[in-house]
Amino acid sequence: MGDPLFLLLLIGIPMISQFVSTQMRKHFVQFSRDPMPVSGREAAEMMLANYGIRDVRVTSTEGQLTDHYDPTKKTVNLSQVVFNERNVAAVAVATHECGHAVQHATKYPMLALRSGMVPLMRLSNVAIPLLAFGGAGISQLAGNQGTALLCLAGFGIPALFSLVTLPVEFNASRRALNWLDESGMAGDEYRGARKALFWAAMTYVVAALGAIIQAFYFVRLFLGSRRQR
Repeated sequence: MGDPLFLLLLIGIPMISQFVSTQMRKHFVQFSRDPMPVSGREAAEMMLANYGIRDVRVTSTEGQLTDHYDPTKKTVNLSQVVFNERNVAAVAVATHECGHAVQHATKYPMLALRSGMVPLMRLSNVAIPLLAFGGAGISQLAGNQGTALLCLAGFGIPALFSLVTLPVEFNASRRALNWLDESGMAGDEYRGARKALFWAAMTYVVAALGAIIQAFYFVRLFLGSRRQR
């Protein structure tokens, strides 16, 4: 029988990820049929103005699921569908991204921590393909503690980054939903916006779970190889 942790990485996490992604797409399609009086762009601009944020621009970007807030350029970048369309899904996504702009403006500490980790993540993204030799490679590296620890850090950094990302994303959604509720913008559609953002947030939860299990797998592999020497 195979290693349960390895099987979870190989089969379990991809299956959970597929399920969550399917649910997210289903709910976004469903709530894209529910009309709103404003477009994603208009809702974003209203939310920013309501928080007194006047140095952030709302822009349109190509592609799907490309919505993001850029703290360096101070832009809320919305995919064309979200930018232009007037429905619950578009407004939910647009206000969620504005939630990140509010975090930036109010110096939300977890956002600052995540931003500070970005250079480490870039280094990790380069290091992992070079360091991931599989079980045999870890066993060989165990004889060189410094190199082995570097290898383990390559997998540990994404796990830590994923953990830090969770409160950032949940907080941004909470800010968006609070604004929609207080402004009366969503009305009866508030429940739809909340459900759409919930499934979007679940994709980050699955990503964090996968990164943590992966890091734990290689730590256990390393410690096991050390004991055998």
